[in-house]
Amino acid sequence: MSLDRLLEPGRLIALVMLSLTSMPVHEWAHAWVAYELGDDTAARRGRLTLNPLAHIDPIGSLMLLFAGFGWGKPVPINPYRLRGNLRVSRALVSVAGPFSNFVLAMLAAIPFRMGWLDGDITTASFIFAEILLDFIWINLILAVFNLLPIPPLDGSRVLAAL
Repeated sequence: MSLDRLLEPGRLIALVMLSLTSMPVHEWAHAWVAYELGDDTAARRGRLTLNPLAHIDPIGSLMLLFAGFGWGKPVPINPYRLRGNLRVSRALVSVAGPFSNFVLAMLAAIPFRMGWLDGDITTASFIFAEILLDFIWINLILAVFNLLPIPPLDGSRVLAAL
């Protein structure tokens, strides 16, 4: 994809909207795994939800709009409330977000794998295919980027937990 194509206003709006779809799922996954492992901190603070408003960080959202990358509010976790092996539980909570992005990418790839989308650029399915491809790429990039072992990314928390 060329930079000119990437910077088209409609494309930028679509990319921001797709990112605002992926980000709450990523943060919800952290909250859900923590909850399932015994920590209800995020649930008590209203973060065990897919509502984007619960996960939007004001600065991260502005960065997304103006710089092309952003972040959500980190999910509050109390590691001492986690059941089982503390190191494993912390690693599972940390890896849950990137894993959710991989799952979203795989789900978005199903229509391509099943042959439900054709390549005819004159059809509405072509536009839908472009949006799905963008969604796949956004989620793969989010997953891989978040697994980098650089603080404050999830990968650094996984590494620290193990």
